[in-house]
Amino acid sequence: MSKLGITACGSYEDAEVAESLGRLLAAVGGLDWVEPGMRIAVKTNLLSGSAPEKAVVTHPAVLSALCRLLAARGALVTVGDSPGGPFTEGHLKRIYRLSGMEQVEGAGARLNMDVSQCEASFPNGKVLRQLTCTSWLTDADAVISCCKLKTHAMMGMSANVKNLFGAIPGTMKPEYHFRFPGHRDFADMLVDINEYLRPRLYITDAVVGMEGNGPASGTPRKIGALLAGTDPYGLDLLCARIIGLSPEQVPTIAAAMERGLCGREPERSEISGDPEAFVIRDFQNIPRLCDIEFGGNMPGWLVPVGRLALQARPKASRKTCIGCAKCARVCPAGAITMVNKYPSIDREKCIRCFCCQEFCPEGAMKVHRPLIARALNPR
Repeated sequence: MSKLGITACGSYEDAEVAESLGRLLAAVGGLDWVEPGMRIAVKTNLLSGSAPEKAVVTHPAVLSALCRLLAARGALVTVGDSPGGPFTEGHLKRIYRLSGMEQVEGAGARLNMDVSQCEASFPNGKVLRQLTCTSWLTDADAVISCCKLKTHAMMGMSANVKNLFGAIPGTMKPEYHFRFPGHRDFADMLVDINEYLRPRLYITDAVVGMEGNGPASGTPRKIGALLAGTDPYGLDLLCARIIGLSPEQVPTIAAAMERGLCGREPERSEISGDPEAFVIRDFQNIPRLCDIEFGGNMPGWLVPVGRLALQARPKASRKTCIGCAKCARVCPAGAITMVNKYPSIDREKCIRCFCCQEFCPEGAMKVHRPLIARALNPR
């Protein structure tokens, strides 16, 4: 039986984070498996170069506390990610600087500058049997995933399972979005990556999470918790419960349930702490974005009409958009062109991967639900 834990952590003050994380890790089995000289890759969430207080990235205080514990055991610790954009040393340095990640270097770790890639075979994958992966993760003796709890336009929630999408080099992420445009296929791909890399430990920074227009442009929301364990699906079940999402509203959890990797409750795990003490009843989630399938007695010619009328899609706000064209550059389907410094989206090409919303630096790209959908279900 795997162990999961949740504990209170009210701030990012170094002393409080260190005490909370130490207590949490002891509850889920500790770090006795760490041996001197072991190369440990700490895969964090560095979606973009964003200041820690914006709740876009895993807070460096959490990473630093973890690195001190690992370094004290003689481990060789590397912290990193492959954020959106070019997977180059220059881009990584910029992201590390803007997100405050240089703090971990004072905690006995180093920041990853290895931008090499490797081709990996995973015959047991459901949808991803071959993948291109960042070498610094596959070369490590053990991987620890340290994520941030946030809302996510495509997956409903970004937490433990979603965090490992950062194993894919930044410039290849749009390609994977294009290969797996459906929410369930994309979720199955994420589960495959977790099953391939199999991190030794998962840690969730939920001291301050993100609600609203996540994962990049939402609003910080204090949750006051750290979570940890060896089962990413059980941890994500706890995370979903905290922010008010059912398992079916998070495609990665639904995909794991379908494979028998978890149930609706983390019954396969021994849980330390009380998740209910951290539940936020009014957490502002993004509307669920599962694929809508039409069938039954609906005439065939009405199916595309129904999809057009009910499916959520990205839409830019003229008041907020600054015309930077980043959405057009990251769109894997080439569906966005700039017209008078404003994004025009070709709806026939759009695959609703929401890369544009995810990487918009101003939060101008929103998840738009059509009028009919809002009238039928005004959530």
